[in-house]
Amino acid sequence: MRAKLCILTAREIEFMTRVLATASVFILSAAALRAATPCDQLASLHTSEITVTSAQSVAAGAFVLAVNPNAKGKAAGENPYKDLPGFCRVSATLTPTNDSDIKMELWLPENGWNQKFQAVGNGGWAGVISYSALAEGVKRGYATSSTDTGHVGGRGTFALGHPEKLIDFGWRSEHEMTVKSKSLIEKFYGTAPRLSYWNGCSTGGRQGLKEAQKFPGDFDGIIAGAPANRTALALWVAFAEFKEPGSHIPPEKYSLLHNAVLEACDATDGLKDGLIENPAKCKFDPKVIQCKEGDGPGCLSAAQVVTARKIYSAASNPRTGQKLFPSLAMGSELGWSVLSTGPGPSPIIEDQYKYVAFKDPNWDWRTFDFDKDIARSETPENLVMNGTDPNLAPFFSHNGKLLLYHGLADPNITPYTTIDYYNRVVDTLGGEKKTANSVRLFLAPGMGHCGGGEGPNKFDAISALENWVEKGSAPVSMVASHAKNGVVDRTRPLCAYPQVAKYKGSGSVDEAGNFACVAQ
Repeated sequence: MRAKLCILTAREIEFMTRVLATASVFILSAAALRAATPCDQLASLHTSEITVTSAQSVAAGAFVLAVNPNAKGKAAGENPYKDLPGFCRVSATLTPTNDSDIKMELWLPENGWNQKFQAVGNGGWAGVISYSALAEGVKRGYATSSTDTGHVGGRGTFALGHPEKLIDFGWRSEHEMTVKSKSLIEKFYGTAPRLSYWNGCSTGGRQGLKEAQKFPGDFDGIIAGAPANRTALALWVAFAEFKEPGSHIPPEKYSLLHNAVLEACDATDGLKDGLIENPAKCKFDPKVIQCKEGDGPGCLSAAQVVTARKIYSAASNPRTGQKLFPSLAMGSELGWSVLSTGPGPSPIIEDQYKYVAFKDPNWDWRTFDFDKDIARSETPENLVMNGTDPNLAPFFSHNGKLLLYHGLADPNITPYTTIDYYNRVVDTLGGEKKTANSVRLFLAPGMGHCGGGEGPNKFDAISALENWVEKGSAPVSMVASHAKNGVVDRTRPLCAYPQVAKYKGSGSVDEAGNFACVAQ
């Protein structure tokens, strides 16, 4: 009998591929269960570079922190971790150099592991484990890790006289944590994670970029929100606010200024909805709310008008006029006290210059020279943590995906730096057509620093990245929501830059379905 030739359609081949993939995952899971190392036995792991200080099983809902640095605003006595499933909690110390003392934790779901690893980032100067981010990772089924980056406390004082600790903070702690976490995951489950993700905002966003640039093989997908690549922006704002008497804009006038900006620019996108879709197109001069004479609660003095203009303007070299770095976007006014805490700059950035750039704890920010000191403060050894290299070809070459996002009303880190970085990556690697399947940027109108603000600020970047990495579906948009008193009152699509969300012309302006992503 002649054998029949079997020809499969593309759809049948795709279906069989999915079935085989599912079967292989099942077989792998069974093998992992047979080969798993009990949680408490991980505590015996000691090498020259890692010491596991504890490894213990935590029952579902039993995890409690006596002092929880990530639970701001929680009601007294409320346990934010009560919904956590059971997991193996591993604490370890990493010592890649003689001056290193990097603490890390790895949380391993005891049931329902998704066979993936997620590393989570930090904020500010770090100095603490990101417990809330660890918890979110475990809830999603991830083996999740976090590090304190090699020091304790949220100040930059540790860097003075400790160049190795500065490198630990800048990039080494994240990489070492990632390598050691993957090894521990394999010991616990009996198999290595099949995919690895980074998820961070602010310092965590910068850490993600540094990983992509320096260790392109560490992760398959990276979420980098509002990357905190450090500039002298806080000094620029402090000079505007406090260098001259009478220049300071008191916080009680922020709403006055903000409302004037909205009045001038809200409708530039064709819709008056309390949000500025593209602040770069906003044409606003604070002189329109200048007092007729002197000062008053309902207007800005002449000196305050000058201050506002300077904060909106890109920093420039006073001698050459050369642009140094972008300043804050219009619409960010409600949070201006973050960078100019008064009477001086943000402590995070003041520490950067005291303990890293000038290496002098007595350094006075008022002596900073935006001509000669810019070059000194931006040398590689002083900004070892910054992740600004646009050549991501090694990361993209293994199908790595980078999802960037930034709030357009961010008063901490200007969104223009992230837009500039995205454009440099695109230009370096051959244009948007060549990079669209590797890097995407999402800008959130009205959103503050990593969240909050008047605009929709909650969105599921993890699922968007998973679909991109695992299914090849590059995110065109993400639906973001805004809530008031715990109730969602607005949703809006965040569109892949350079597209923006445009109202279709009918239906509620508070519903995402009534908007489409279009070219600006």
